[in-house]
Amino acid sequence: MVELILPRRRLLEQLLARLGFKDPTWLEQLRWDLLDQALIHPSRDGQRNNDRLEFLGDSVLRILATEFLFQSYPHLSVGELTAIRSDLISDAHLAELADLHGLERYLELGSSCQNDLAGRARRLADAFEALLGSLYLSWGIHTLSRLHPWLDPHFRQRVEQWFQDPTRRNPKAALQELTQRWWGILPEYRLVAAQEHPPRFTMEVWGQGQCWGRGEGRSKKAAEIAAAAQAYQYLQEQKLADTPPQGC
Repeated sequence: MVELILPRRRLLEQLLARLGFKDPTWLEQLRWDLLDQALIHPSRDGQRNNDRLEFLGDSVLRILATEFLFQSYPHLSVGELTAIRSDLISDAHLAELADLHGLERYLELGSSCQNDLAGRARRLADAFEALLGSLYLSWGIHTLSRLHPWLDPHFRQRVEQWFQDPTRRNPKAALQELTQRWWGILPEYRLVAAQEHPPRFTMEVWGQGQCWGRGEGRSKKAAEIAAAAQAYQYLQEQKLADTPPQGC
């Protein structure tokens, strides 16, 4: 077990207070060394970092999102539940939650990542999942009951947005309808990067010889959806500005 220096321990206590975890019993049960590790990016330390905790936290997050959807939306089909869950656990949503709680302030990065804006959302999403993984290893069977009151309101808000926004429900279909209506063409998806462990894919969506959007995900489909959502928003913004698309 790594002994934390006092300033770092105080920062982590501050983070937990921001998350609403103030119960003395919960804090006594916490593995502070694991919480600290959850917020260390591999660029900072090649050995002690949040890679494995992120792997565990991904599963914790899936269970939390699945339980929430199963209990809250009994009328939805399995297909709809699966689509909404993909959005709830997407890097984009997790990065939003990380920003909402100021997680970046507590994340330790190496110098190579300090100015890497392109990878920011992924770093925040990974750190968020790693945080969940550290809490699970600390709290065990009590983890889900303690995390649901915190995360469920955020899940519910995201689901409401999903139902109201067609681009969230099916970004690829929305983009295809738009490009066919404007130019009579279909968007083209290109795989630009892939890794196996943990699975991570990067896709770009192209049209008229230009890259309109790029997305990452744990599957090619998830990456395509993320790229399509970015492209749809980008093209709409260009239309409002009355300027031709300039590409990624």
